[in-house]
Amino acid sequence: MSYATRSPLTFSDKELLDLAIAWVVLSVAFALLLEPVHRGFGTPAGFAAMTGLSLVTVGVAFLCHELAHKVVAIRFGQIAEFRADYQMLFLAIMSALIGFLFAAPGAVYHRGRITARENGLISVAGPVTNIGLAGLFFPVLVVGQSLSAPAIVVQIGHMGVLINLFLAAFNMVPFGPLDGKSVLEWSKLAFGVTVAACGGLLVSFVLVFGIWPF
Repeated sequence: MSYATRSPLTFSDKELLDLAIAWVVLSVAFALLLEPVHRGFGTPAGFAAMTGLSLVTVGVAFLCHELAHKVVAIRFGQIAEFRADYQMLFLAIMSALIGFLFAAPGAVYHRGRITARENGLISVAGPVTNIGLAGLFFPVLVVGQSLSAPAIVVQIGHMGVLINLFLAAFNMVPFGPLDGKSVLEWSKLAFGVTVAACGGLLVSFVLVFGIWPF
């Protein structure tokens, strides 16, 4: 399929359902990790509030990540759709319950003739999008703190940066269905630069701003 005849950006009912389920489950998993009420930390009200914040921040990070894969895949003449991995979604919840998070809720699957470079660019589009989103959330955090804005504003900014940088770095692990494997197969240089950027930004942010905004 040539670029000129590539498919339009459309979503099937199955794809929309899988995106919605993955969005909700991943948001709950992040809430369990950041507000572990099941382990005696925090309160039910705090967990409910964290779930709401996660639905917003995780939703933006996750949906834009997958949309980036889909858009670039279609740009290269692919037929592309997201599919949730229900075993991985279950693992996300279970891992969050014990204090860490394995966030691989599914993937955009694409088919058609493609080169290793094109496949690598499709894969790296997700983490690069998350870095860009972190940059958009960062002013919300900084301005919110400097102006003593309501706590919810600062929390949204903080979580928006943290979750996007986490998803970017995590997805660059060169393992299984994660993006890093395809990027590494395409270009060791592109892989190294992206990993350094994702990991460096995540570590720097945590060291300066911490896991919590307060």
